[in-house]
Amino acid sequence: MAALEGLRGGGLVFDPPGINGDEEEEDSPAVLLSVLAQHGQVGLCFYDSQDSSLHYMIDTPDNHELHLLARVIQEVSPDVIITSAKQERCMTRFLQQLGSNPDYKPEVVTYPYVDFGLEVGKQRLLSAHLPFLPASVSERDKMSYLSSCISFHSPLMLRTVGALLKCLDRRRVGVELEDSSVGVPILQFNTYTLKGVVCIDRDTYSVLQIFKSELHPSVYKLHSGEKEGLSLYGILNRCRSKFGSKLLRQWFLRPTQDLAVLHRRQEVIHFLTSPRNSDVLSTLQSLLRNIRNIPTLLHRMSLSHTKVGDWQSLYKTVCSAVCIRNIVRHLPQSIQLFHDISEGFSDDLHYISSIINRVVDFETSIAENRFTIKPNVDPAIDEKKRRMMGLSDFLTDVARRELEHLDARIPSCCVIYIPLIGFLLSVPRLPSMVEKEDFEIGGLDFMFLSEDRLHYRSQRTKELDDLLGDLHCDIRDMETAVMTQLQNTILERSSSLHKVLDLTAELDCLMAMSSASQEYGYTSPKLASHRKITITQGRHPLLELCSPVFVANSFQSSESQDRVKVITGPNSSGKSIYLKQVGLIVFMALIGSDVPAKEAEIGLVDGIFTRMQSRESVSVGLSTFMIDLNQMAQALNSSTGSSLVLVDEFGKGTNTVTLERDGESPNQFCLTKEEKEVDGLSLLAASISHWLRKAPEDVPHVLLATNFHSLLQLGLLPSSVLLSLLTLETAVDGDELVFLYQLKEGICQSSYAANIATLAGLPISLVQRGVEVSELYRTGRPIKRIDKASSDEQVNRCKSVVEKFLNLDLEDKDLDLHRFMKEELLPSAGELLNRS
Repeated sequence: MAALEGLRGGGLVFDPPGINGDEEEEDSPAVLLSVLAQHGQVGLCFYDSQDSSLHYMIDTPDNHELHLLARVIQEVSPDVIITSAKQERCMTRFLQQLGSNPDYKPEVVTYPYVDFGLEVGKQRLLSAHLPFLPASVSERDKMSYLSSCISFHSPLMLRTVGALLKCLDRRRVGVELEDSSVGVPILQFNTYTLKGVVCIDRDTYSVLQIFKSELHPSVYKLHSGEKEGLSLYGILNRCRSKFGSKLLRQWFLRPTQDLAVLHRRQEVIHFLTSPRNSDVLSTLQSLLRNIRNIPTLLHRMSLSHTKVGDWQSLYKTVCSAVCIRNIVRHLPQSIQLFHDISEGFSDDLHYISSIINRVVDFETSIAENRFTIKPNVDPAIDEKKRRMMGLSDFLTDVARRELEHLDARIPSCCVIYIPLIGFLLSVPRLPSMVEKEDFEIGGLDFMFLSEDRLHYRSQRTKELDDLLGDLHCDIRDMETAVMTQLQNTILERSSSLHKVLDLTAELDCLMAMSSASQEYGYTSPKLASHRKITITQGRHPLLELCSPVFVANSFQSSESQDRVKVITGPNSSGKSIYLKQVGLIVFMALIGSDVPAKEAEIGLVDGIFTRMQSRESVSVGLSTFMIDLNQMAQALNSSTGSSLVLVDEFGKGTNTVTLERDGESPNQFCLTKEEKEVDGLSLLAASISHWLRKAPEDVPHVLLATNFHSLLQLGLLPSSVLLSLLTLETAVDGDELVFLYQLKEGICQSSYAANIATLAGLPISLVQRGVEVSELYRTGRPIKRIDKASSDEQVNRCKSVVEKFLNLDLEDKDLDLHRFMKEELLPSAGELLNRS
């Protein structure tokens, strides 16, 4: 983390509480943007004072250069950028670059990190001035409303909201002349999506199973991370490099409407999926395995922390990049990516590989675990190495001469070289040498004792130090200087290496999708800017891998007809799978991938909205039904005529509404069966009618699956050419229900609940009784108990009490009528009541 300092070019203002809040400009800017970048994610929101609207963008992945944030600032052009004083280095560099731009210099305001707290953001949002809400609204009701307007599952964005609201209140944006009690108004909340980026929320990613994280099966990795489960990303991610997998995930998280980008990807996939190019595909994939993390290598070089393994990785990377370039140059240059690789992989790569090969001695470097150079690179180093190599024989000769002048009691000696100390005379320790005073030898300077050997410095060893110097350290220092010079030479050409990473990552992603397309039999979709979607014999990309037989179904939605499709059918007939299948095929087309269908023509979609899976939320304290309504509200309010909306069984959540309060027990509001059906059915009918009453150009592609058959049987929907009624075909073979999973036009007349219950293994007697009760209820007839033994017993007891009462002699003076009723009548009645 780095503090933001010295950004004079960007108009930096440090704005802690109570320092310069009174000195801020009186003129309110048009747009204020608050942003945080942490751990590869960007969260932001901005306030437009012209219409008093707050726009927010859900937390989105971004690279270390913050390209996505740059696009947002280019589109929004904020006058003020609000961020934290404690930020990652990438954000610091970004703001420095922004401040150096002479054409656009927004004011940058930094607040303490505490002002970007998550709870602080929620509380400031609850305290915000929302004129369209009544002043008496409770905090809980306000939270419920806000949860339908803004995503509470994007923590970075929520934290930026808190800082933005603080800045608005301090600057009194739009209410400068009003009383201090009047807050800055927020009249509406809007989701912000970059132009060309398809809007998909977290629930949609989850329900379509685009991503699915699972615990690692190894017990040693349970706490160290997760692995990708059965998901669309999991089956398409066949990247050979980590940066390729990372880029592919970014493509999944940011599907695009840019036809130029999509066609660029499609043409590469079309070429690589051709059987005649399979050898090219396999060769390129093997070369991509050698491409390493170039930014990390360059960062270590800039700090002079390069290890031998880093030099090996860089050499393999550059050599593989040169091979990739040579292969691609023989491929059709009409394909844009191949042309970019041919031109972008410059001769700098060949120069880097050749200079590393000429300078670095990898074999010796690995053996000594340090950077060493080859011969004939530096004559001075070669000379010192020759001296080192001939030193052994030379020192033996010197030791022989020294022994001639030593005491006759010393049987042997040797001259050794120790780095940083120099040349020393080493003699064995004699038995008479006990005390330190015994170590003294005339003409020698005692240095130290080691393993029963005494080490001295003599006149000859001193002369060797002066003559030869510290050879080992000199060689290391000189080779380090060569390494530094080599690093600088490579860093000067770092732009070429970064281009290698970007283009090979893109190539890796497209080869991964090509391999999946070949294996699974996908086809290339036709992409156009119209609003039609046509899918012929589409398949679910995940289910077809798990099921031995999969029935393909088509989908067609024109610009002015059949935009809203209501699908009915029994449970387990495949309604949900069909909805997900359409959603996944459209999504795959929007990332440039081939799709599981015979043919497909996909008009560009600006968003995919779903209400298919209920999720619990402890953080906002909302019931499942309320969360379902929020999802539906998002689809109704945010979808456009170019959106895709998938709704599955909306309205079932009205069975029980649970409201939870902090520190209190849940309050459940249980509805009668009639109320349940009326509530769910009315909400569903109203939602569909809302779309059908719109102009055709404003109606999204809507696929809605429901078991509310009365929705169609009672004629609750208006007649419209935009409405299409579909069902999934079934057949009844005796008492057995057979699912054919084939989509056709029409209405399902029965839910076949009894047949499905039998398939699920419920007891036959239980299912039969359920059918009987359902028929009695439907026809309005009374439902009688079937407990025969209990009914006969009750009748016999009643007869017994009546007979005893009739046999009483009422004229008997000793008759105690109260006692009789207490002992005979009341126990029987109480027992009967208990049994009933």
